[in-house]
Amino acid sequence: MEEKIRCKWCVGIDIYEKYHDDEWGVPVYDDQKLFEFLILETFQAGLSWITILKKRENFRLAFDDFNYSKVALYSEDKIQELMQNAGIIRNQLKIRSAVSNAISFMKIQEEFGSFSKYIWGFVDGKPVINYPKIMKEVQATSPLSDAISKDLKKKGFKFVGSTVVYAHLQATGMVNDHVEDCWKRS
Repeated sequence: MEEKIRCKWCVGIDIYEKYHDDEWGVPVYDDQKLFEFLILETFQAGLSWITILKKRENFRLAFDDFNYSKVALYSEDKIQELMQNAGIIRNQLKIRSAVSNAISFMKIQEEFGSFSKYIWGFVDGKPVINYPKIMKEVQATSPLSDAISKDLKKKGFKFVGSTVVYAHLQATGMVNDHVEDCWKRS
């Protein structure tokens, strides 16, 4: 059996390869899934994505399966409970931002009909396909992520700098950065 050629960042680590093959760069239009990726990306700020992937199931349990309606209502007691949860990243600012971001997320849903309509509106509903030959050509930010980051911050979101937003765009398939020889490119 021929080995699949993948983007170099994921090669050799099963959880990374599975994420790369099944999720990274696949367009996501479901609000629940978009919220999940947004929360995971905000927790990743300053950390490696592998750290987040390894704790993903713990995050699902801790954050009510990323149900933004529930997360938006978290009390101080729930925040303190999350601060004691060794299965997630116990950063108080990030935990509190998950709650405030859930509130902002629902405000966008009210304004645009869905978060998906809002976020995909930045690319007219179609993924941006980049054509990097090698991983070094894959950017960490772009004018698109700069614009979305600025708008999200204006709407009250936290931990949504341009790098976090660009990673979110890649994760949710709004931007396709699979390298030229990767099997996912075709």
